[in-house]
Amino acid sequence: MSAQPKPWLTPAEYLDIERSATIRSEYIDGEMVAMSGGSWEHGLIAANVVGELRQKLKRRPCQIQGSDLRIRVASGRLYTYPDVTVVCGEPQFEDSQRDILVNPTLIGEVLSPSTEAYDRGKKFELYRSIPSLRGYLLVSQDDPHVELFTLQPDGRWFFTATAGLETTVTLASIECDLALAEIYDKVFPA
Repeated sequence: MSAQPKPWLTPAEYLDIERSATIRSEYIDGEMVAMSGGSWEHGLIAANVVGELRQKLKRRPCQIQGSDLRIRVASGRLYTYPDVTVVCGEPQFEDSQRDILVNPTLIGEVLSPSTEAYDRGKKFELYRSIPSLRGYLLVSQDDPHVELFTLQPDGRWFFTATAGLETTVTLASIECDLALAEIYDKVFPA
């Protein structure tokens, strides 16, 4: 028996379905893909990052969102819900419903076994086409380890890795530091 091919959807068809759905789905290259739930650690790490960034950026013209906000890649090939989104300056939306951000400054993903290859590969390839994006943060949920890609003035992406609860990652794209002890608070013993 052969599997039935999934129907190809336009972005408009996807949004018509997604805006009235009870479960969230990503859109990638014409295909609608249901999102799976995360682990306890995944949710705790994402909440820690959002909370820390809120504290550090509360007096600056930046706003932080968790995984409830959908973003669109400039090409329209991807609509997705990152674990962490930061926009500095005025947020811009695809339309008047204000549920699709188009100008993130920093995106963060907590890595899951089922999505890690995608987050590092195809998803990051598509994210790089967002003109406003300056930083991409990947956070391990298995050990205190984060990876950061920062856009350089010449258009290249610079990679840094930080590991250990005693270390700090510098998010140059939003001019702040995050201590890994705070990112992993209540996840790993200090």
